Amino acid sequence: MERSIQDVARIAGTTSRTLRHYGELGLLPPSRVGANGYRYYNDDALVRLQRILLLRGFGLALPAIRQVLDGGEQPASALRAHLVQLRREQERIGQQIEAVLSTVQHLESGEPLMAENMFDGFDHTRYKAEVEQRWGADAYAAGDSWWRAKSDTEKKEYAAAAKRLADGWIAEASSGARPDGAGAQELAAQHVAWLSAAPGIPREGGLPSREYVAGLGEMYVADPRFSAVYGGTAGAGFVRDALRTFSEANLQGAQRPL
Repeated sequence: MERSIQDVARIAGTTSRTLRHYGELGLLPPSRVGANGYRYYNDDALVRLQRILLLRGFGLALPAIRQVLDGGEQPASALRAHLVQLRREQERIGQQIEAVLSTVQHLESGEPLMAENMFDGFDHTRYKAEVEQRWGADAYAAGDSWWRAKSDTEKKEYAAAAKRLADGWIAEASSGARPDGAGAQELAAQHVAWLSAAPGIPREGGLPSREYVAGLGEMYVADPRFSAVYGGTAGAGFVRDALRTFSEANLQGAQRPL
């Protein structure tokens, strides 16, 4: 069975633009190109796309992903290896969920926080290579220094702001609103303002660049660590589309696809 590029983008929670970019890089060539120029993808291509999105979620850059995919390993065997990594991520995310739930319960009840339990499953240094690969060593160094300089109270306030944003996104997406609607665009403005607080990110005109924000939106969908924050792939897709609309209207920067 073959599917059009629009159908594949919809079921995979990505965009036709991204799929075309993967094709241009040799990562995901279409199974067939029709006489009208439309691209079509068969089941083998869908398996390859699933692996691409998984490897993106693990922090690999696109050139490295192509090397992995072209290594000759059978797809089923490779996916079993990916499953091991996913289950590790699932366990870590489960620890984070329990830690955050405990913090929320203590905050709401007025009980003292259990600092020794607040950071189960958290280790920001584990993303060092990923951040440096995507945005450069300076970006990681600046962000790391900024975070370490924060007091425990400031870290909690920053995390609380992130949670309020996530809750707002989930509620807006669940309401049936449009990503380009007023509510979603207000959330997008808040999201960009929240991102702006961090140093080391690509900027244009003092604000996060259009390319950076659009890239984050794509990562929210492709990376299970982030899509879980926004209620799953559909919710993350809503955030991505809203951020892209906001970025195109309000931010500066290159429009090269990520």
